[in-house]
Amino acid sequence: MRADHQLRAFEQILSSYDGSLPLHRFLPTYFKQHKQMGSSDRRWATRHMYSFFRLGKALSALPQEERLSIADFLCHDTLSLIVEKNLPELKESIILPLEEKISIIKTKYPDFDLQEVYPFHANLSDGLDREAFCTSFFKQPDLFIRVAAEESAAIIAKLEDENIAVKAVSDTALALPNGTKLEAVLKEGSYQVQDLSSQHTGNYFKPNKWDKWWDCCAASGGKTLLLHSLEPVIELLVSDLRESVLLNLDERFRLAGIKKYHKKELDLLQNNDQVLHHYQFDGIILDAPCTGSGTWGRTPEMLTFFEERKINQFASIQKGIVQNIVKYLKPGKPLIYITCSAFAEENEAIVQHMIDQLPLELEKMELIKGYENSADTMFVARLIKRQD
Repeated sequence: MRADHQLRAFEQILSSYDGSLPLHRFLPTYFKQHKQMGSSDRRWATRHMYSFFRLGKALSALPQEERLSIADFLCHDTLSLIVEKNLPELKESIILPLEEKISIIKTKYPDFDLQEVYPFHANLSDGLDREAFCTSFFKQPDLFIRVAAEESAAIIAKLEDENIAVKAVSDTALALPNGTKLEAVLKEGSYQVQDLSSQHTGNYFKPNKWDKWWDCCAASGGKTLLLHSLEPVIELLVSDLRESVLLNLDERFRLAGIKKYHKKELDLLQNNDQVLHHYQFDGIILDAPCTGSGTWGRTPEMLTFFEERKINQFASIQKGIVQNIVKYLKPGKPLIYITCSAFAEENEAIVQHMIDQLPLELEKMELIKGYENSADTMFVARLIKRQD
């Protein structure tokens, strides 16, 4: 009966969810409105919802309950009552590696096509391993933090003292299980939560002392904090369309000890000459608004609810922003273009547009294959403004 109870709870939540809110924001609201659900009910319902969406559009002709059972089997190495009820012959296989479990499902369900997990594969950037990318959606990506190299050993020791599994990926990047509560263990400001791929984009910045840099879509300031860690003696302008995220940025900068910076609320699709006419930058970071399609391992509901038309909408926004910011870049200086997208239209195609239409030359670009490191997939390009 417990399996039926869990299944009913899952079906009720699924029928209430339309994808307009991220799942991680929808579920707490739903649980507040349904106080009869105990902590165990909430935990299982959350697991089932995330597992279900990780299957994307694969096996969409099957009944909902069967799809949930398959998804939960693939996503977890602990047995659920729903898998036990509907796939009893697979109980012993629950602890097998993911690749072997996928092989079992392919044998049992010949219609299972891994590429249907991520239904927009025609749009993917070149060089992406489609099988590895689609497989990655059955695993929750890790939580990554960035720390100062000289403090890394002490922070690792502190985390291990609290029995928190931690792995040093580099001198400054640490990987932890997703959902790790760090606030009670580490001092505020001693670390930045930042995906590994996002940290990797810093290799493209190459700032110099006394430079003037503009992080033009700064959001909560993650890239600026990364830039500042590479070269603290620079002049910073941060801007974003949304005042609320700039307030969050202020708090993050305060905790990181950054006191001197300029901040502006700007719509980069408009002409901002009145505000920026006297600015000339030694570097511009454009962490562009995008589909976020490289991060759907964290928001797997997007595999179901994303609308393909939005790819072109975001590409238009990206072209519009680039057009409006490049005039503020000094000749010979870099524009760093970043997305957390896996789509060629937002990545290589935008770079080609910049080379063709703007006074920019490509120095280097890279699709950062986060699926190889339990991280997000991202794209970064460094373009130099021509001297003419």
